Amino acid sequence: MSSERQLQTDRRLILLNPGDNCLIAAARLEAGTTVEIEGERVTLAKTIDLGHKVAREPLEKDAKVLRYGAVIGHVTVPVARGEHLHTHNLESDYLPTYTHDAGHAFVPH
Repeated sequence: MSSERQLQTDRRLILLNPGDNCLIAAARLEAGTTVEIEGERVTLAKTIDLGHKVAREPLEKDAKVLRYGAVIGHVTVPVARGEHLHTHNLESDYLPTYTHDAGHAFVPH
């Protein structure tokens, strides 16, 4: 990504990796706030809390969401640029690396 393109994004939205399709809110952004995302002005429909994800670009249903350059899940509905990405429209793609049975406890070595 060119530095010019990054400069056109509101400084309250952080791009963690150039390949990411989400941005991270560096401050609480109230509904109705207008932000710039890569040169496009977007008015936020919902309040975005500190640390929450915002779509960097429009995403089609089932599109993978990348944060830190890694897939963290997929969207369950189409998502517009600047829309809040959270449990209402994002499903995790993390696979469990262990199972938890009542009869087995994890003991570190």
